[in-house]
Amino acid sequence: MIILLADKMAETNFVDYVKIFCRSGKGGRGSTHFRREKYIPKGGPDGGNGGDGGHIILRGNRNYWTLLHLKFQRHIFAGHGESGSRRNSSGKRGDSKIIEVPCGTVAYDAHTGEYLCDITDDGQEIVLLKGGRGGLGNTNFKSATNQAPRYSQPGEPYEEKWIILELKLLADVGLVGFPNAGKSTLLSVVSAAKPKIGNYPFTTLEPNLGIVSYREGKSFVMADIPGIIEGASEGKGLGLRFLRHIERNSLLLFVVPADAENIHEEYNILLNELTKYNPELLDKHRVLAISKADMLDDELIHEISYDLPKIPYVFISSITGYGIPALKDILWRELNSEETIHVSTSRESLVHRRLDVQSLEFEPEEEIEEDLDDEYGEEEENYYEEDF
Repeated sequence: MIILLADKMAETNFVDYVKIFCRSGKGGRGSTHFRREKYIPKGGPDGGNGGDGGHIILRGNRNYWTLLHLKFQRHIFAGHGESGSRRNSSGKRGDSKIIEVPCGTVAYDAHTGEYLCDITDDGQEIVLLKGGRGGLGNTNFKSATNQAPRYSQPGEPYEEKWIILELKLLADVGLVGFPNAGKSTLLSVVSAAKPKIGNYPFTTLEPNLGIVSYREGKSFVMADIPGIIEGASEGKGLGLRFLRHIERNSLLLFVVPADAENIHEEYNILLNELTKYNPELLDKHRVLAISKADMLDDELIHEISYDLPKIPYVFISSITGYGIPALKDILWRELNSEETIHVSTSRESLVHRRLDVQSLEFEPEEEIEEDLDDEYGEEEENYYEEDF
């Protein structure tokens, strides 16, 4: 069973973890050159500055929803700055490398698990690794007491680092429930998403996103993650791997089937697992949907309603469509409440925990050759004794 599960996950195009090696560009060397022209025997220093090295930049792109495009592009190098030259000519800047990532991507140091940066908006750019600054040419060091400096600055070295990129999906509503509770069926009914649906646990092996249409052209995004089981916060099942995808959701929709032995108890188990994983999830608004309500009559619905959590709830049936319009109304009302808007807009206050890199499996790091190439222009150290 475990082997089949791993094979199915290997075939998917959804990638939410990648490990890449990044290296910025080093700065170009400043030039040590003196002006040499006819009838000007002592022209003085005219060495230009070296160019700055290129940066490694992360940019958010709303057209990406997975890190698959980086899975096989493991080494990313920015260009080096060119050396300065004569006539105070500065070297060319190195080309920066821009890494396009989905919105919701977080970068960590692959060796220490330290949080580096977070991309949440389309078009947002963050410099992940800075390129080295170019060195100053000897022109910058001339003075009244040192009219012919025979030295210049080397460029600053590059930065290099193994980086882990982690994707946390950005959605308005996150579906939470046990396996086979009807979450994927609900998503397929309220949106155009086509998740895999089956009458067995862990049918969903990867998160799914769907856009839910509402009245007057309004809409919101709903995310479905694999089912959570008791002990998921300790690593059981698939829930722990995907629980982070609901950390950014504005609203949590708990889905519990009507044929559960105790709906209130199952809700408490789910809530307890979320609390153990991240206590901040308790600050989010919660709505309870009792699925498979087509198996109940009005009397049973009335009886069950007495023993439900003190949160907004609705009985629904994805097969017959019962309660679906009411569910949309509740979700839209909760999403647009002042408290929910305040929580969803406070992304800057989101605390990122150190990543447990030991729990992730990646291919072993290959040795990356050190870049020892140091360009010196043909005009370097072009001076004569009569210059002094």
